[in-house]
Amino acid sequence: MKEKQSAGLDFIVDKLTNSIENVVTGDSFKTEISILTKNDIPSIAKKKGWLFDWRKELKNPVRDIYKLTIVGNSAIIQGLVSI
Repeated sequence: MKEKQSAGLDFIVDKLTNSIENVVTGDSFKTEISILTKNDIPSIAKKKGWLFDWRKELKNPVRDIYKLTIVGNSAIIQGLVSI
């Protein structure tokens, strides 16, 4: 029987928060999670610094993409996840 290999993580979680925290100033910002729409695509293009092709991911009908934004500033996407 094959032995299951575990995949290591290449990052360290220093603490868990219920918000986004600016590591330089310590300021904390409440966040909200919502569905990514086609209108959001221009703000997450490769020329804006995003390395993953979210446009292609959005076209897949079996996936839902959620965006993380700061409350009161939904124009700037802080993070994305596809499920």
